[in-house]
Amino acid sequence: MSFADKEYFFDLWYNKNYNYVWLMIDFPQEGIEMAGDLHTHTTFSDGALPAEVLVRIAKNTQLTHLAISDHDSCKSVDFAYQYQAKEKNLHLIPATELTAFDFEQGRRVHLLCYYPEQSKALKEFCDEMAARRNKVCRQSLEELKQLYPQFDEKMAFDFCQDSGVLYKTHLIRVLYELGYTDGIYKGLYQELFGSKNGKVLHDPTYESVETVLQIIKESNGVAVLAHPSVYQSMELAKKLAQKGLIDGLEIEHPRNTEQDKVQLYALAKEYDLIVTGGSDFHGMHSSRPVVVGQCQTQLEQLKRIEECAQSKCI
Repeated sequence: MSFADKEYFFDLWYNKNYNYVWLMIDFPQEGIEMAGDLHTHTTFSDGALPAEVLVRIAKNTQLTHLAISDHDSCKSVDFAYQYQAKEKNLHLIPATELTAFDFEQGRRVHLLCYYPEQSKALKEFCDEMAARRNKVCRQSLEELKQLYPQFDEKMAFDFCQDSGVLYKTHLIRVLYELGYTDGIYKGLYQELFGSKNGKVLHDPTYESVETVLQIIKESNGVAVLAHPSVYQSMELAKKLAQKGLIDGLEIEHPRNTEQDKVQLYALAKEYDLIVTGGSDFHGMHSSRPVVVGQCQTQLEQLKRIEECAQSKCI
């Protein structure tokens, strides 16, 4: 049965209390274009909205595919596999966005991982990153209590109850709710958490790009370098493409520059890489207006992602 058929069935190994999960993609009738937003965030990490709400928004946007790609989280992967067993009107792609570090350039790197198995390596990585984030953010929280007597730690923990992981976003959200700032990523955030001299900034330790790519490989996931413009990762994109270490590039993203996008499309063509698009939606936890579906992945590339995921499971 080909991808041109209306319905296409495939199986993916799901390694947490299940054996196989059969996913069904109900393709629209001929002539109806398919598109997906393959980069979004929910309360499973630092997003503002629960996953169930994001699904409704995606349906209202008439997307056919959605990837909830929460940071270093298996919860977004779990949610997608379980949801897909019940619902066929919207194809929810299991995904997570893993954080790594380019020690050569001294910069963070984000790697999108699609259709991963719930491998031991992936679970251990996510658990370790959760512990590291909680440790440094609790330190920031204690310092904020000294700076702001009104700071309410219960509010912060309420914001992260779905993820179990405390983020800087949750801490600044408390100050926003208390009236100390008129937005999440405004001047006060830079003062407190700015990358150079943030008063209460404490970053977790990150693993190398090579280590995180190996975890994706062990999980049979499709590896896509996220938004290369954001962390100035153009040179890294070239290096990873040349070495065959990634399956794709996220090119259609609100913060990729037009100049970088031209180079990225050329790079994708040269190395036959998958091209993805995603809004990086966080709801109100954003520095600029971004809506679900603002940047999209088109039908041909959606097919390639699914084919690539299948090939890794054989």
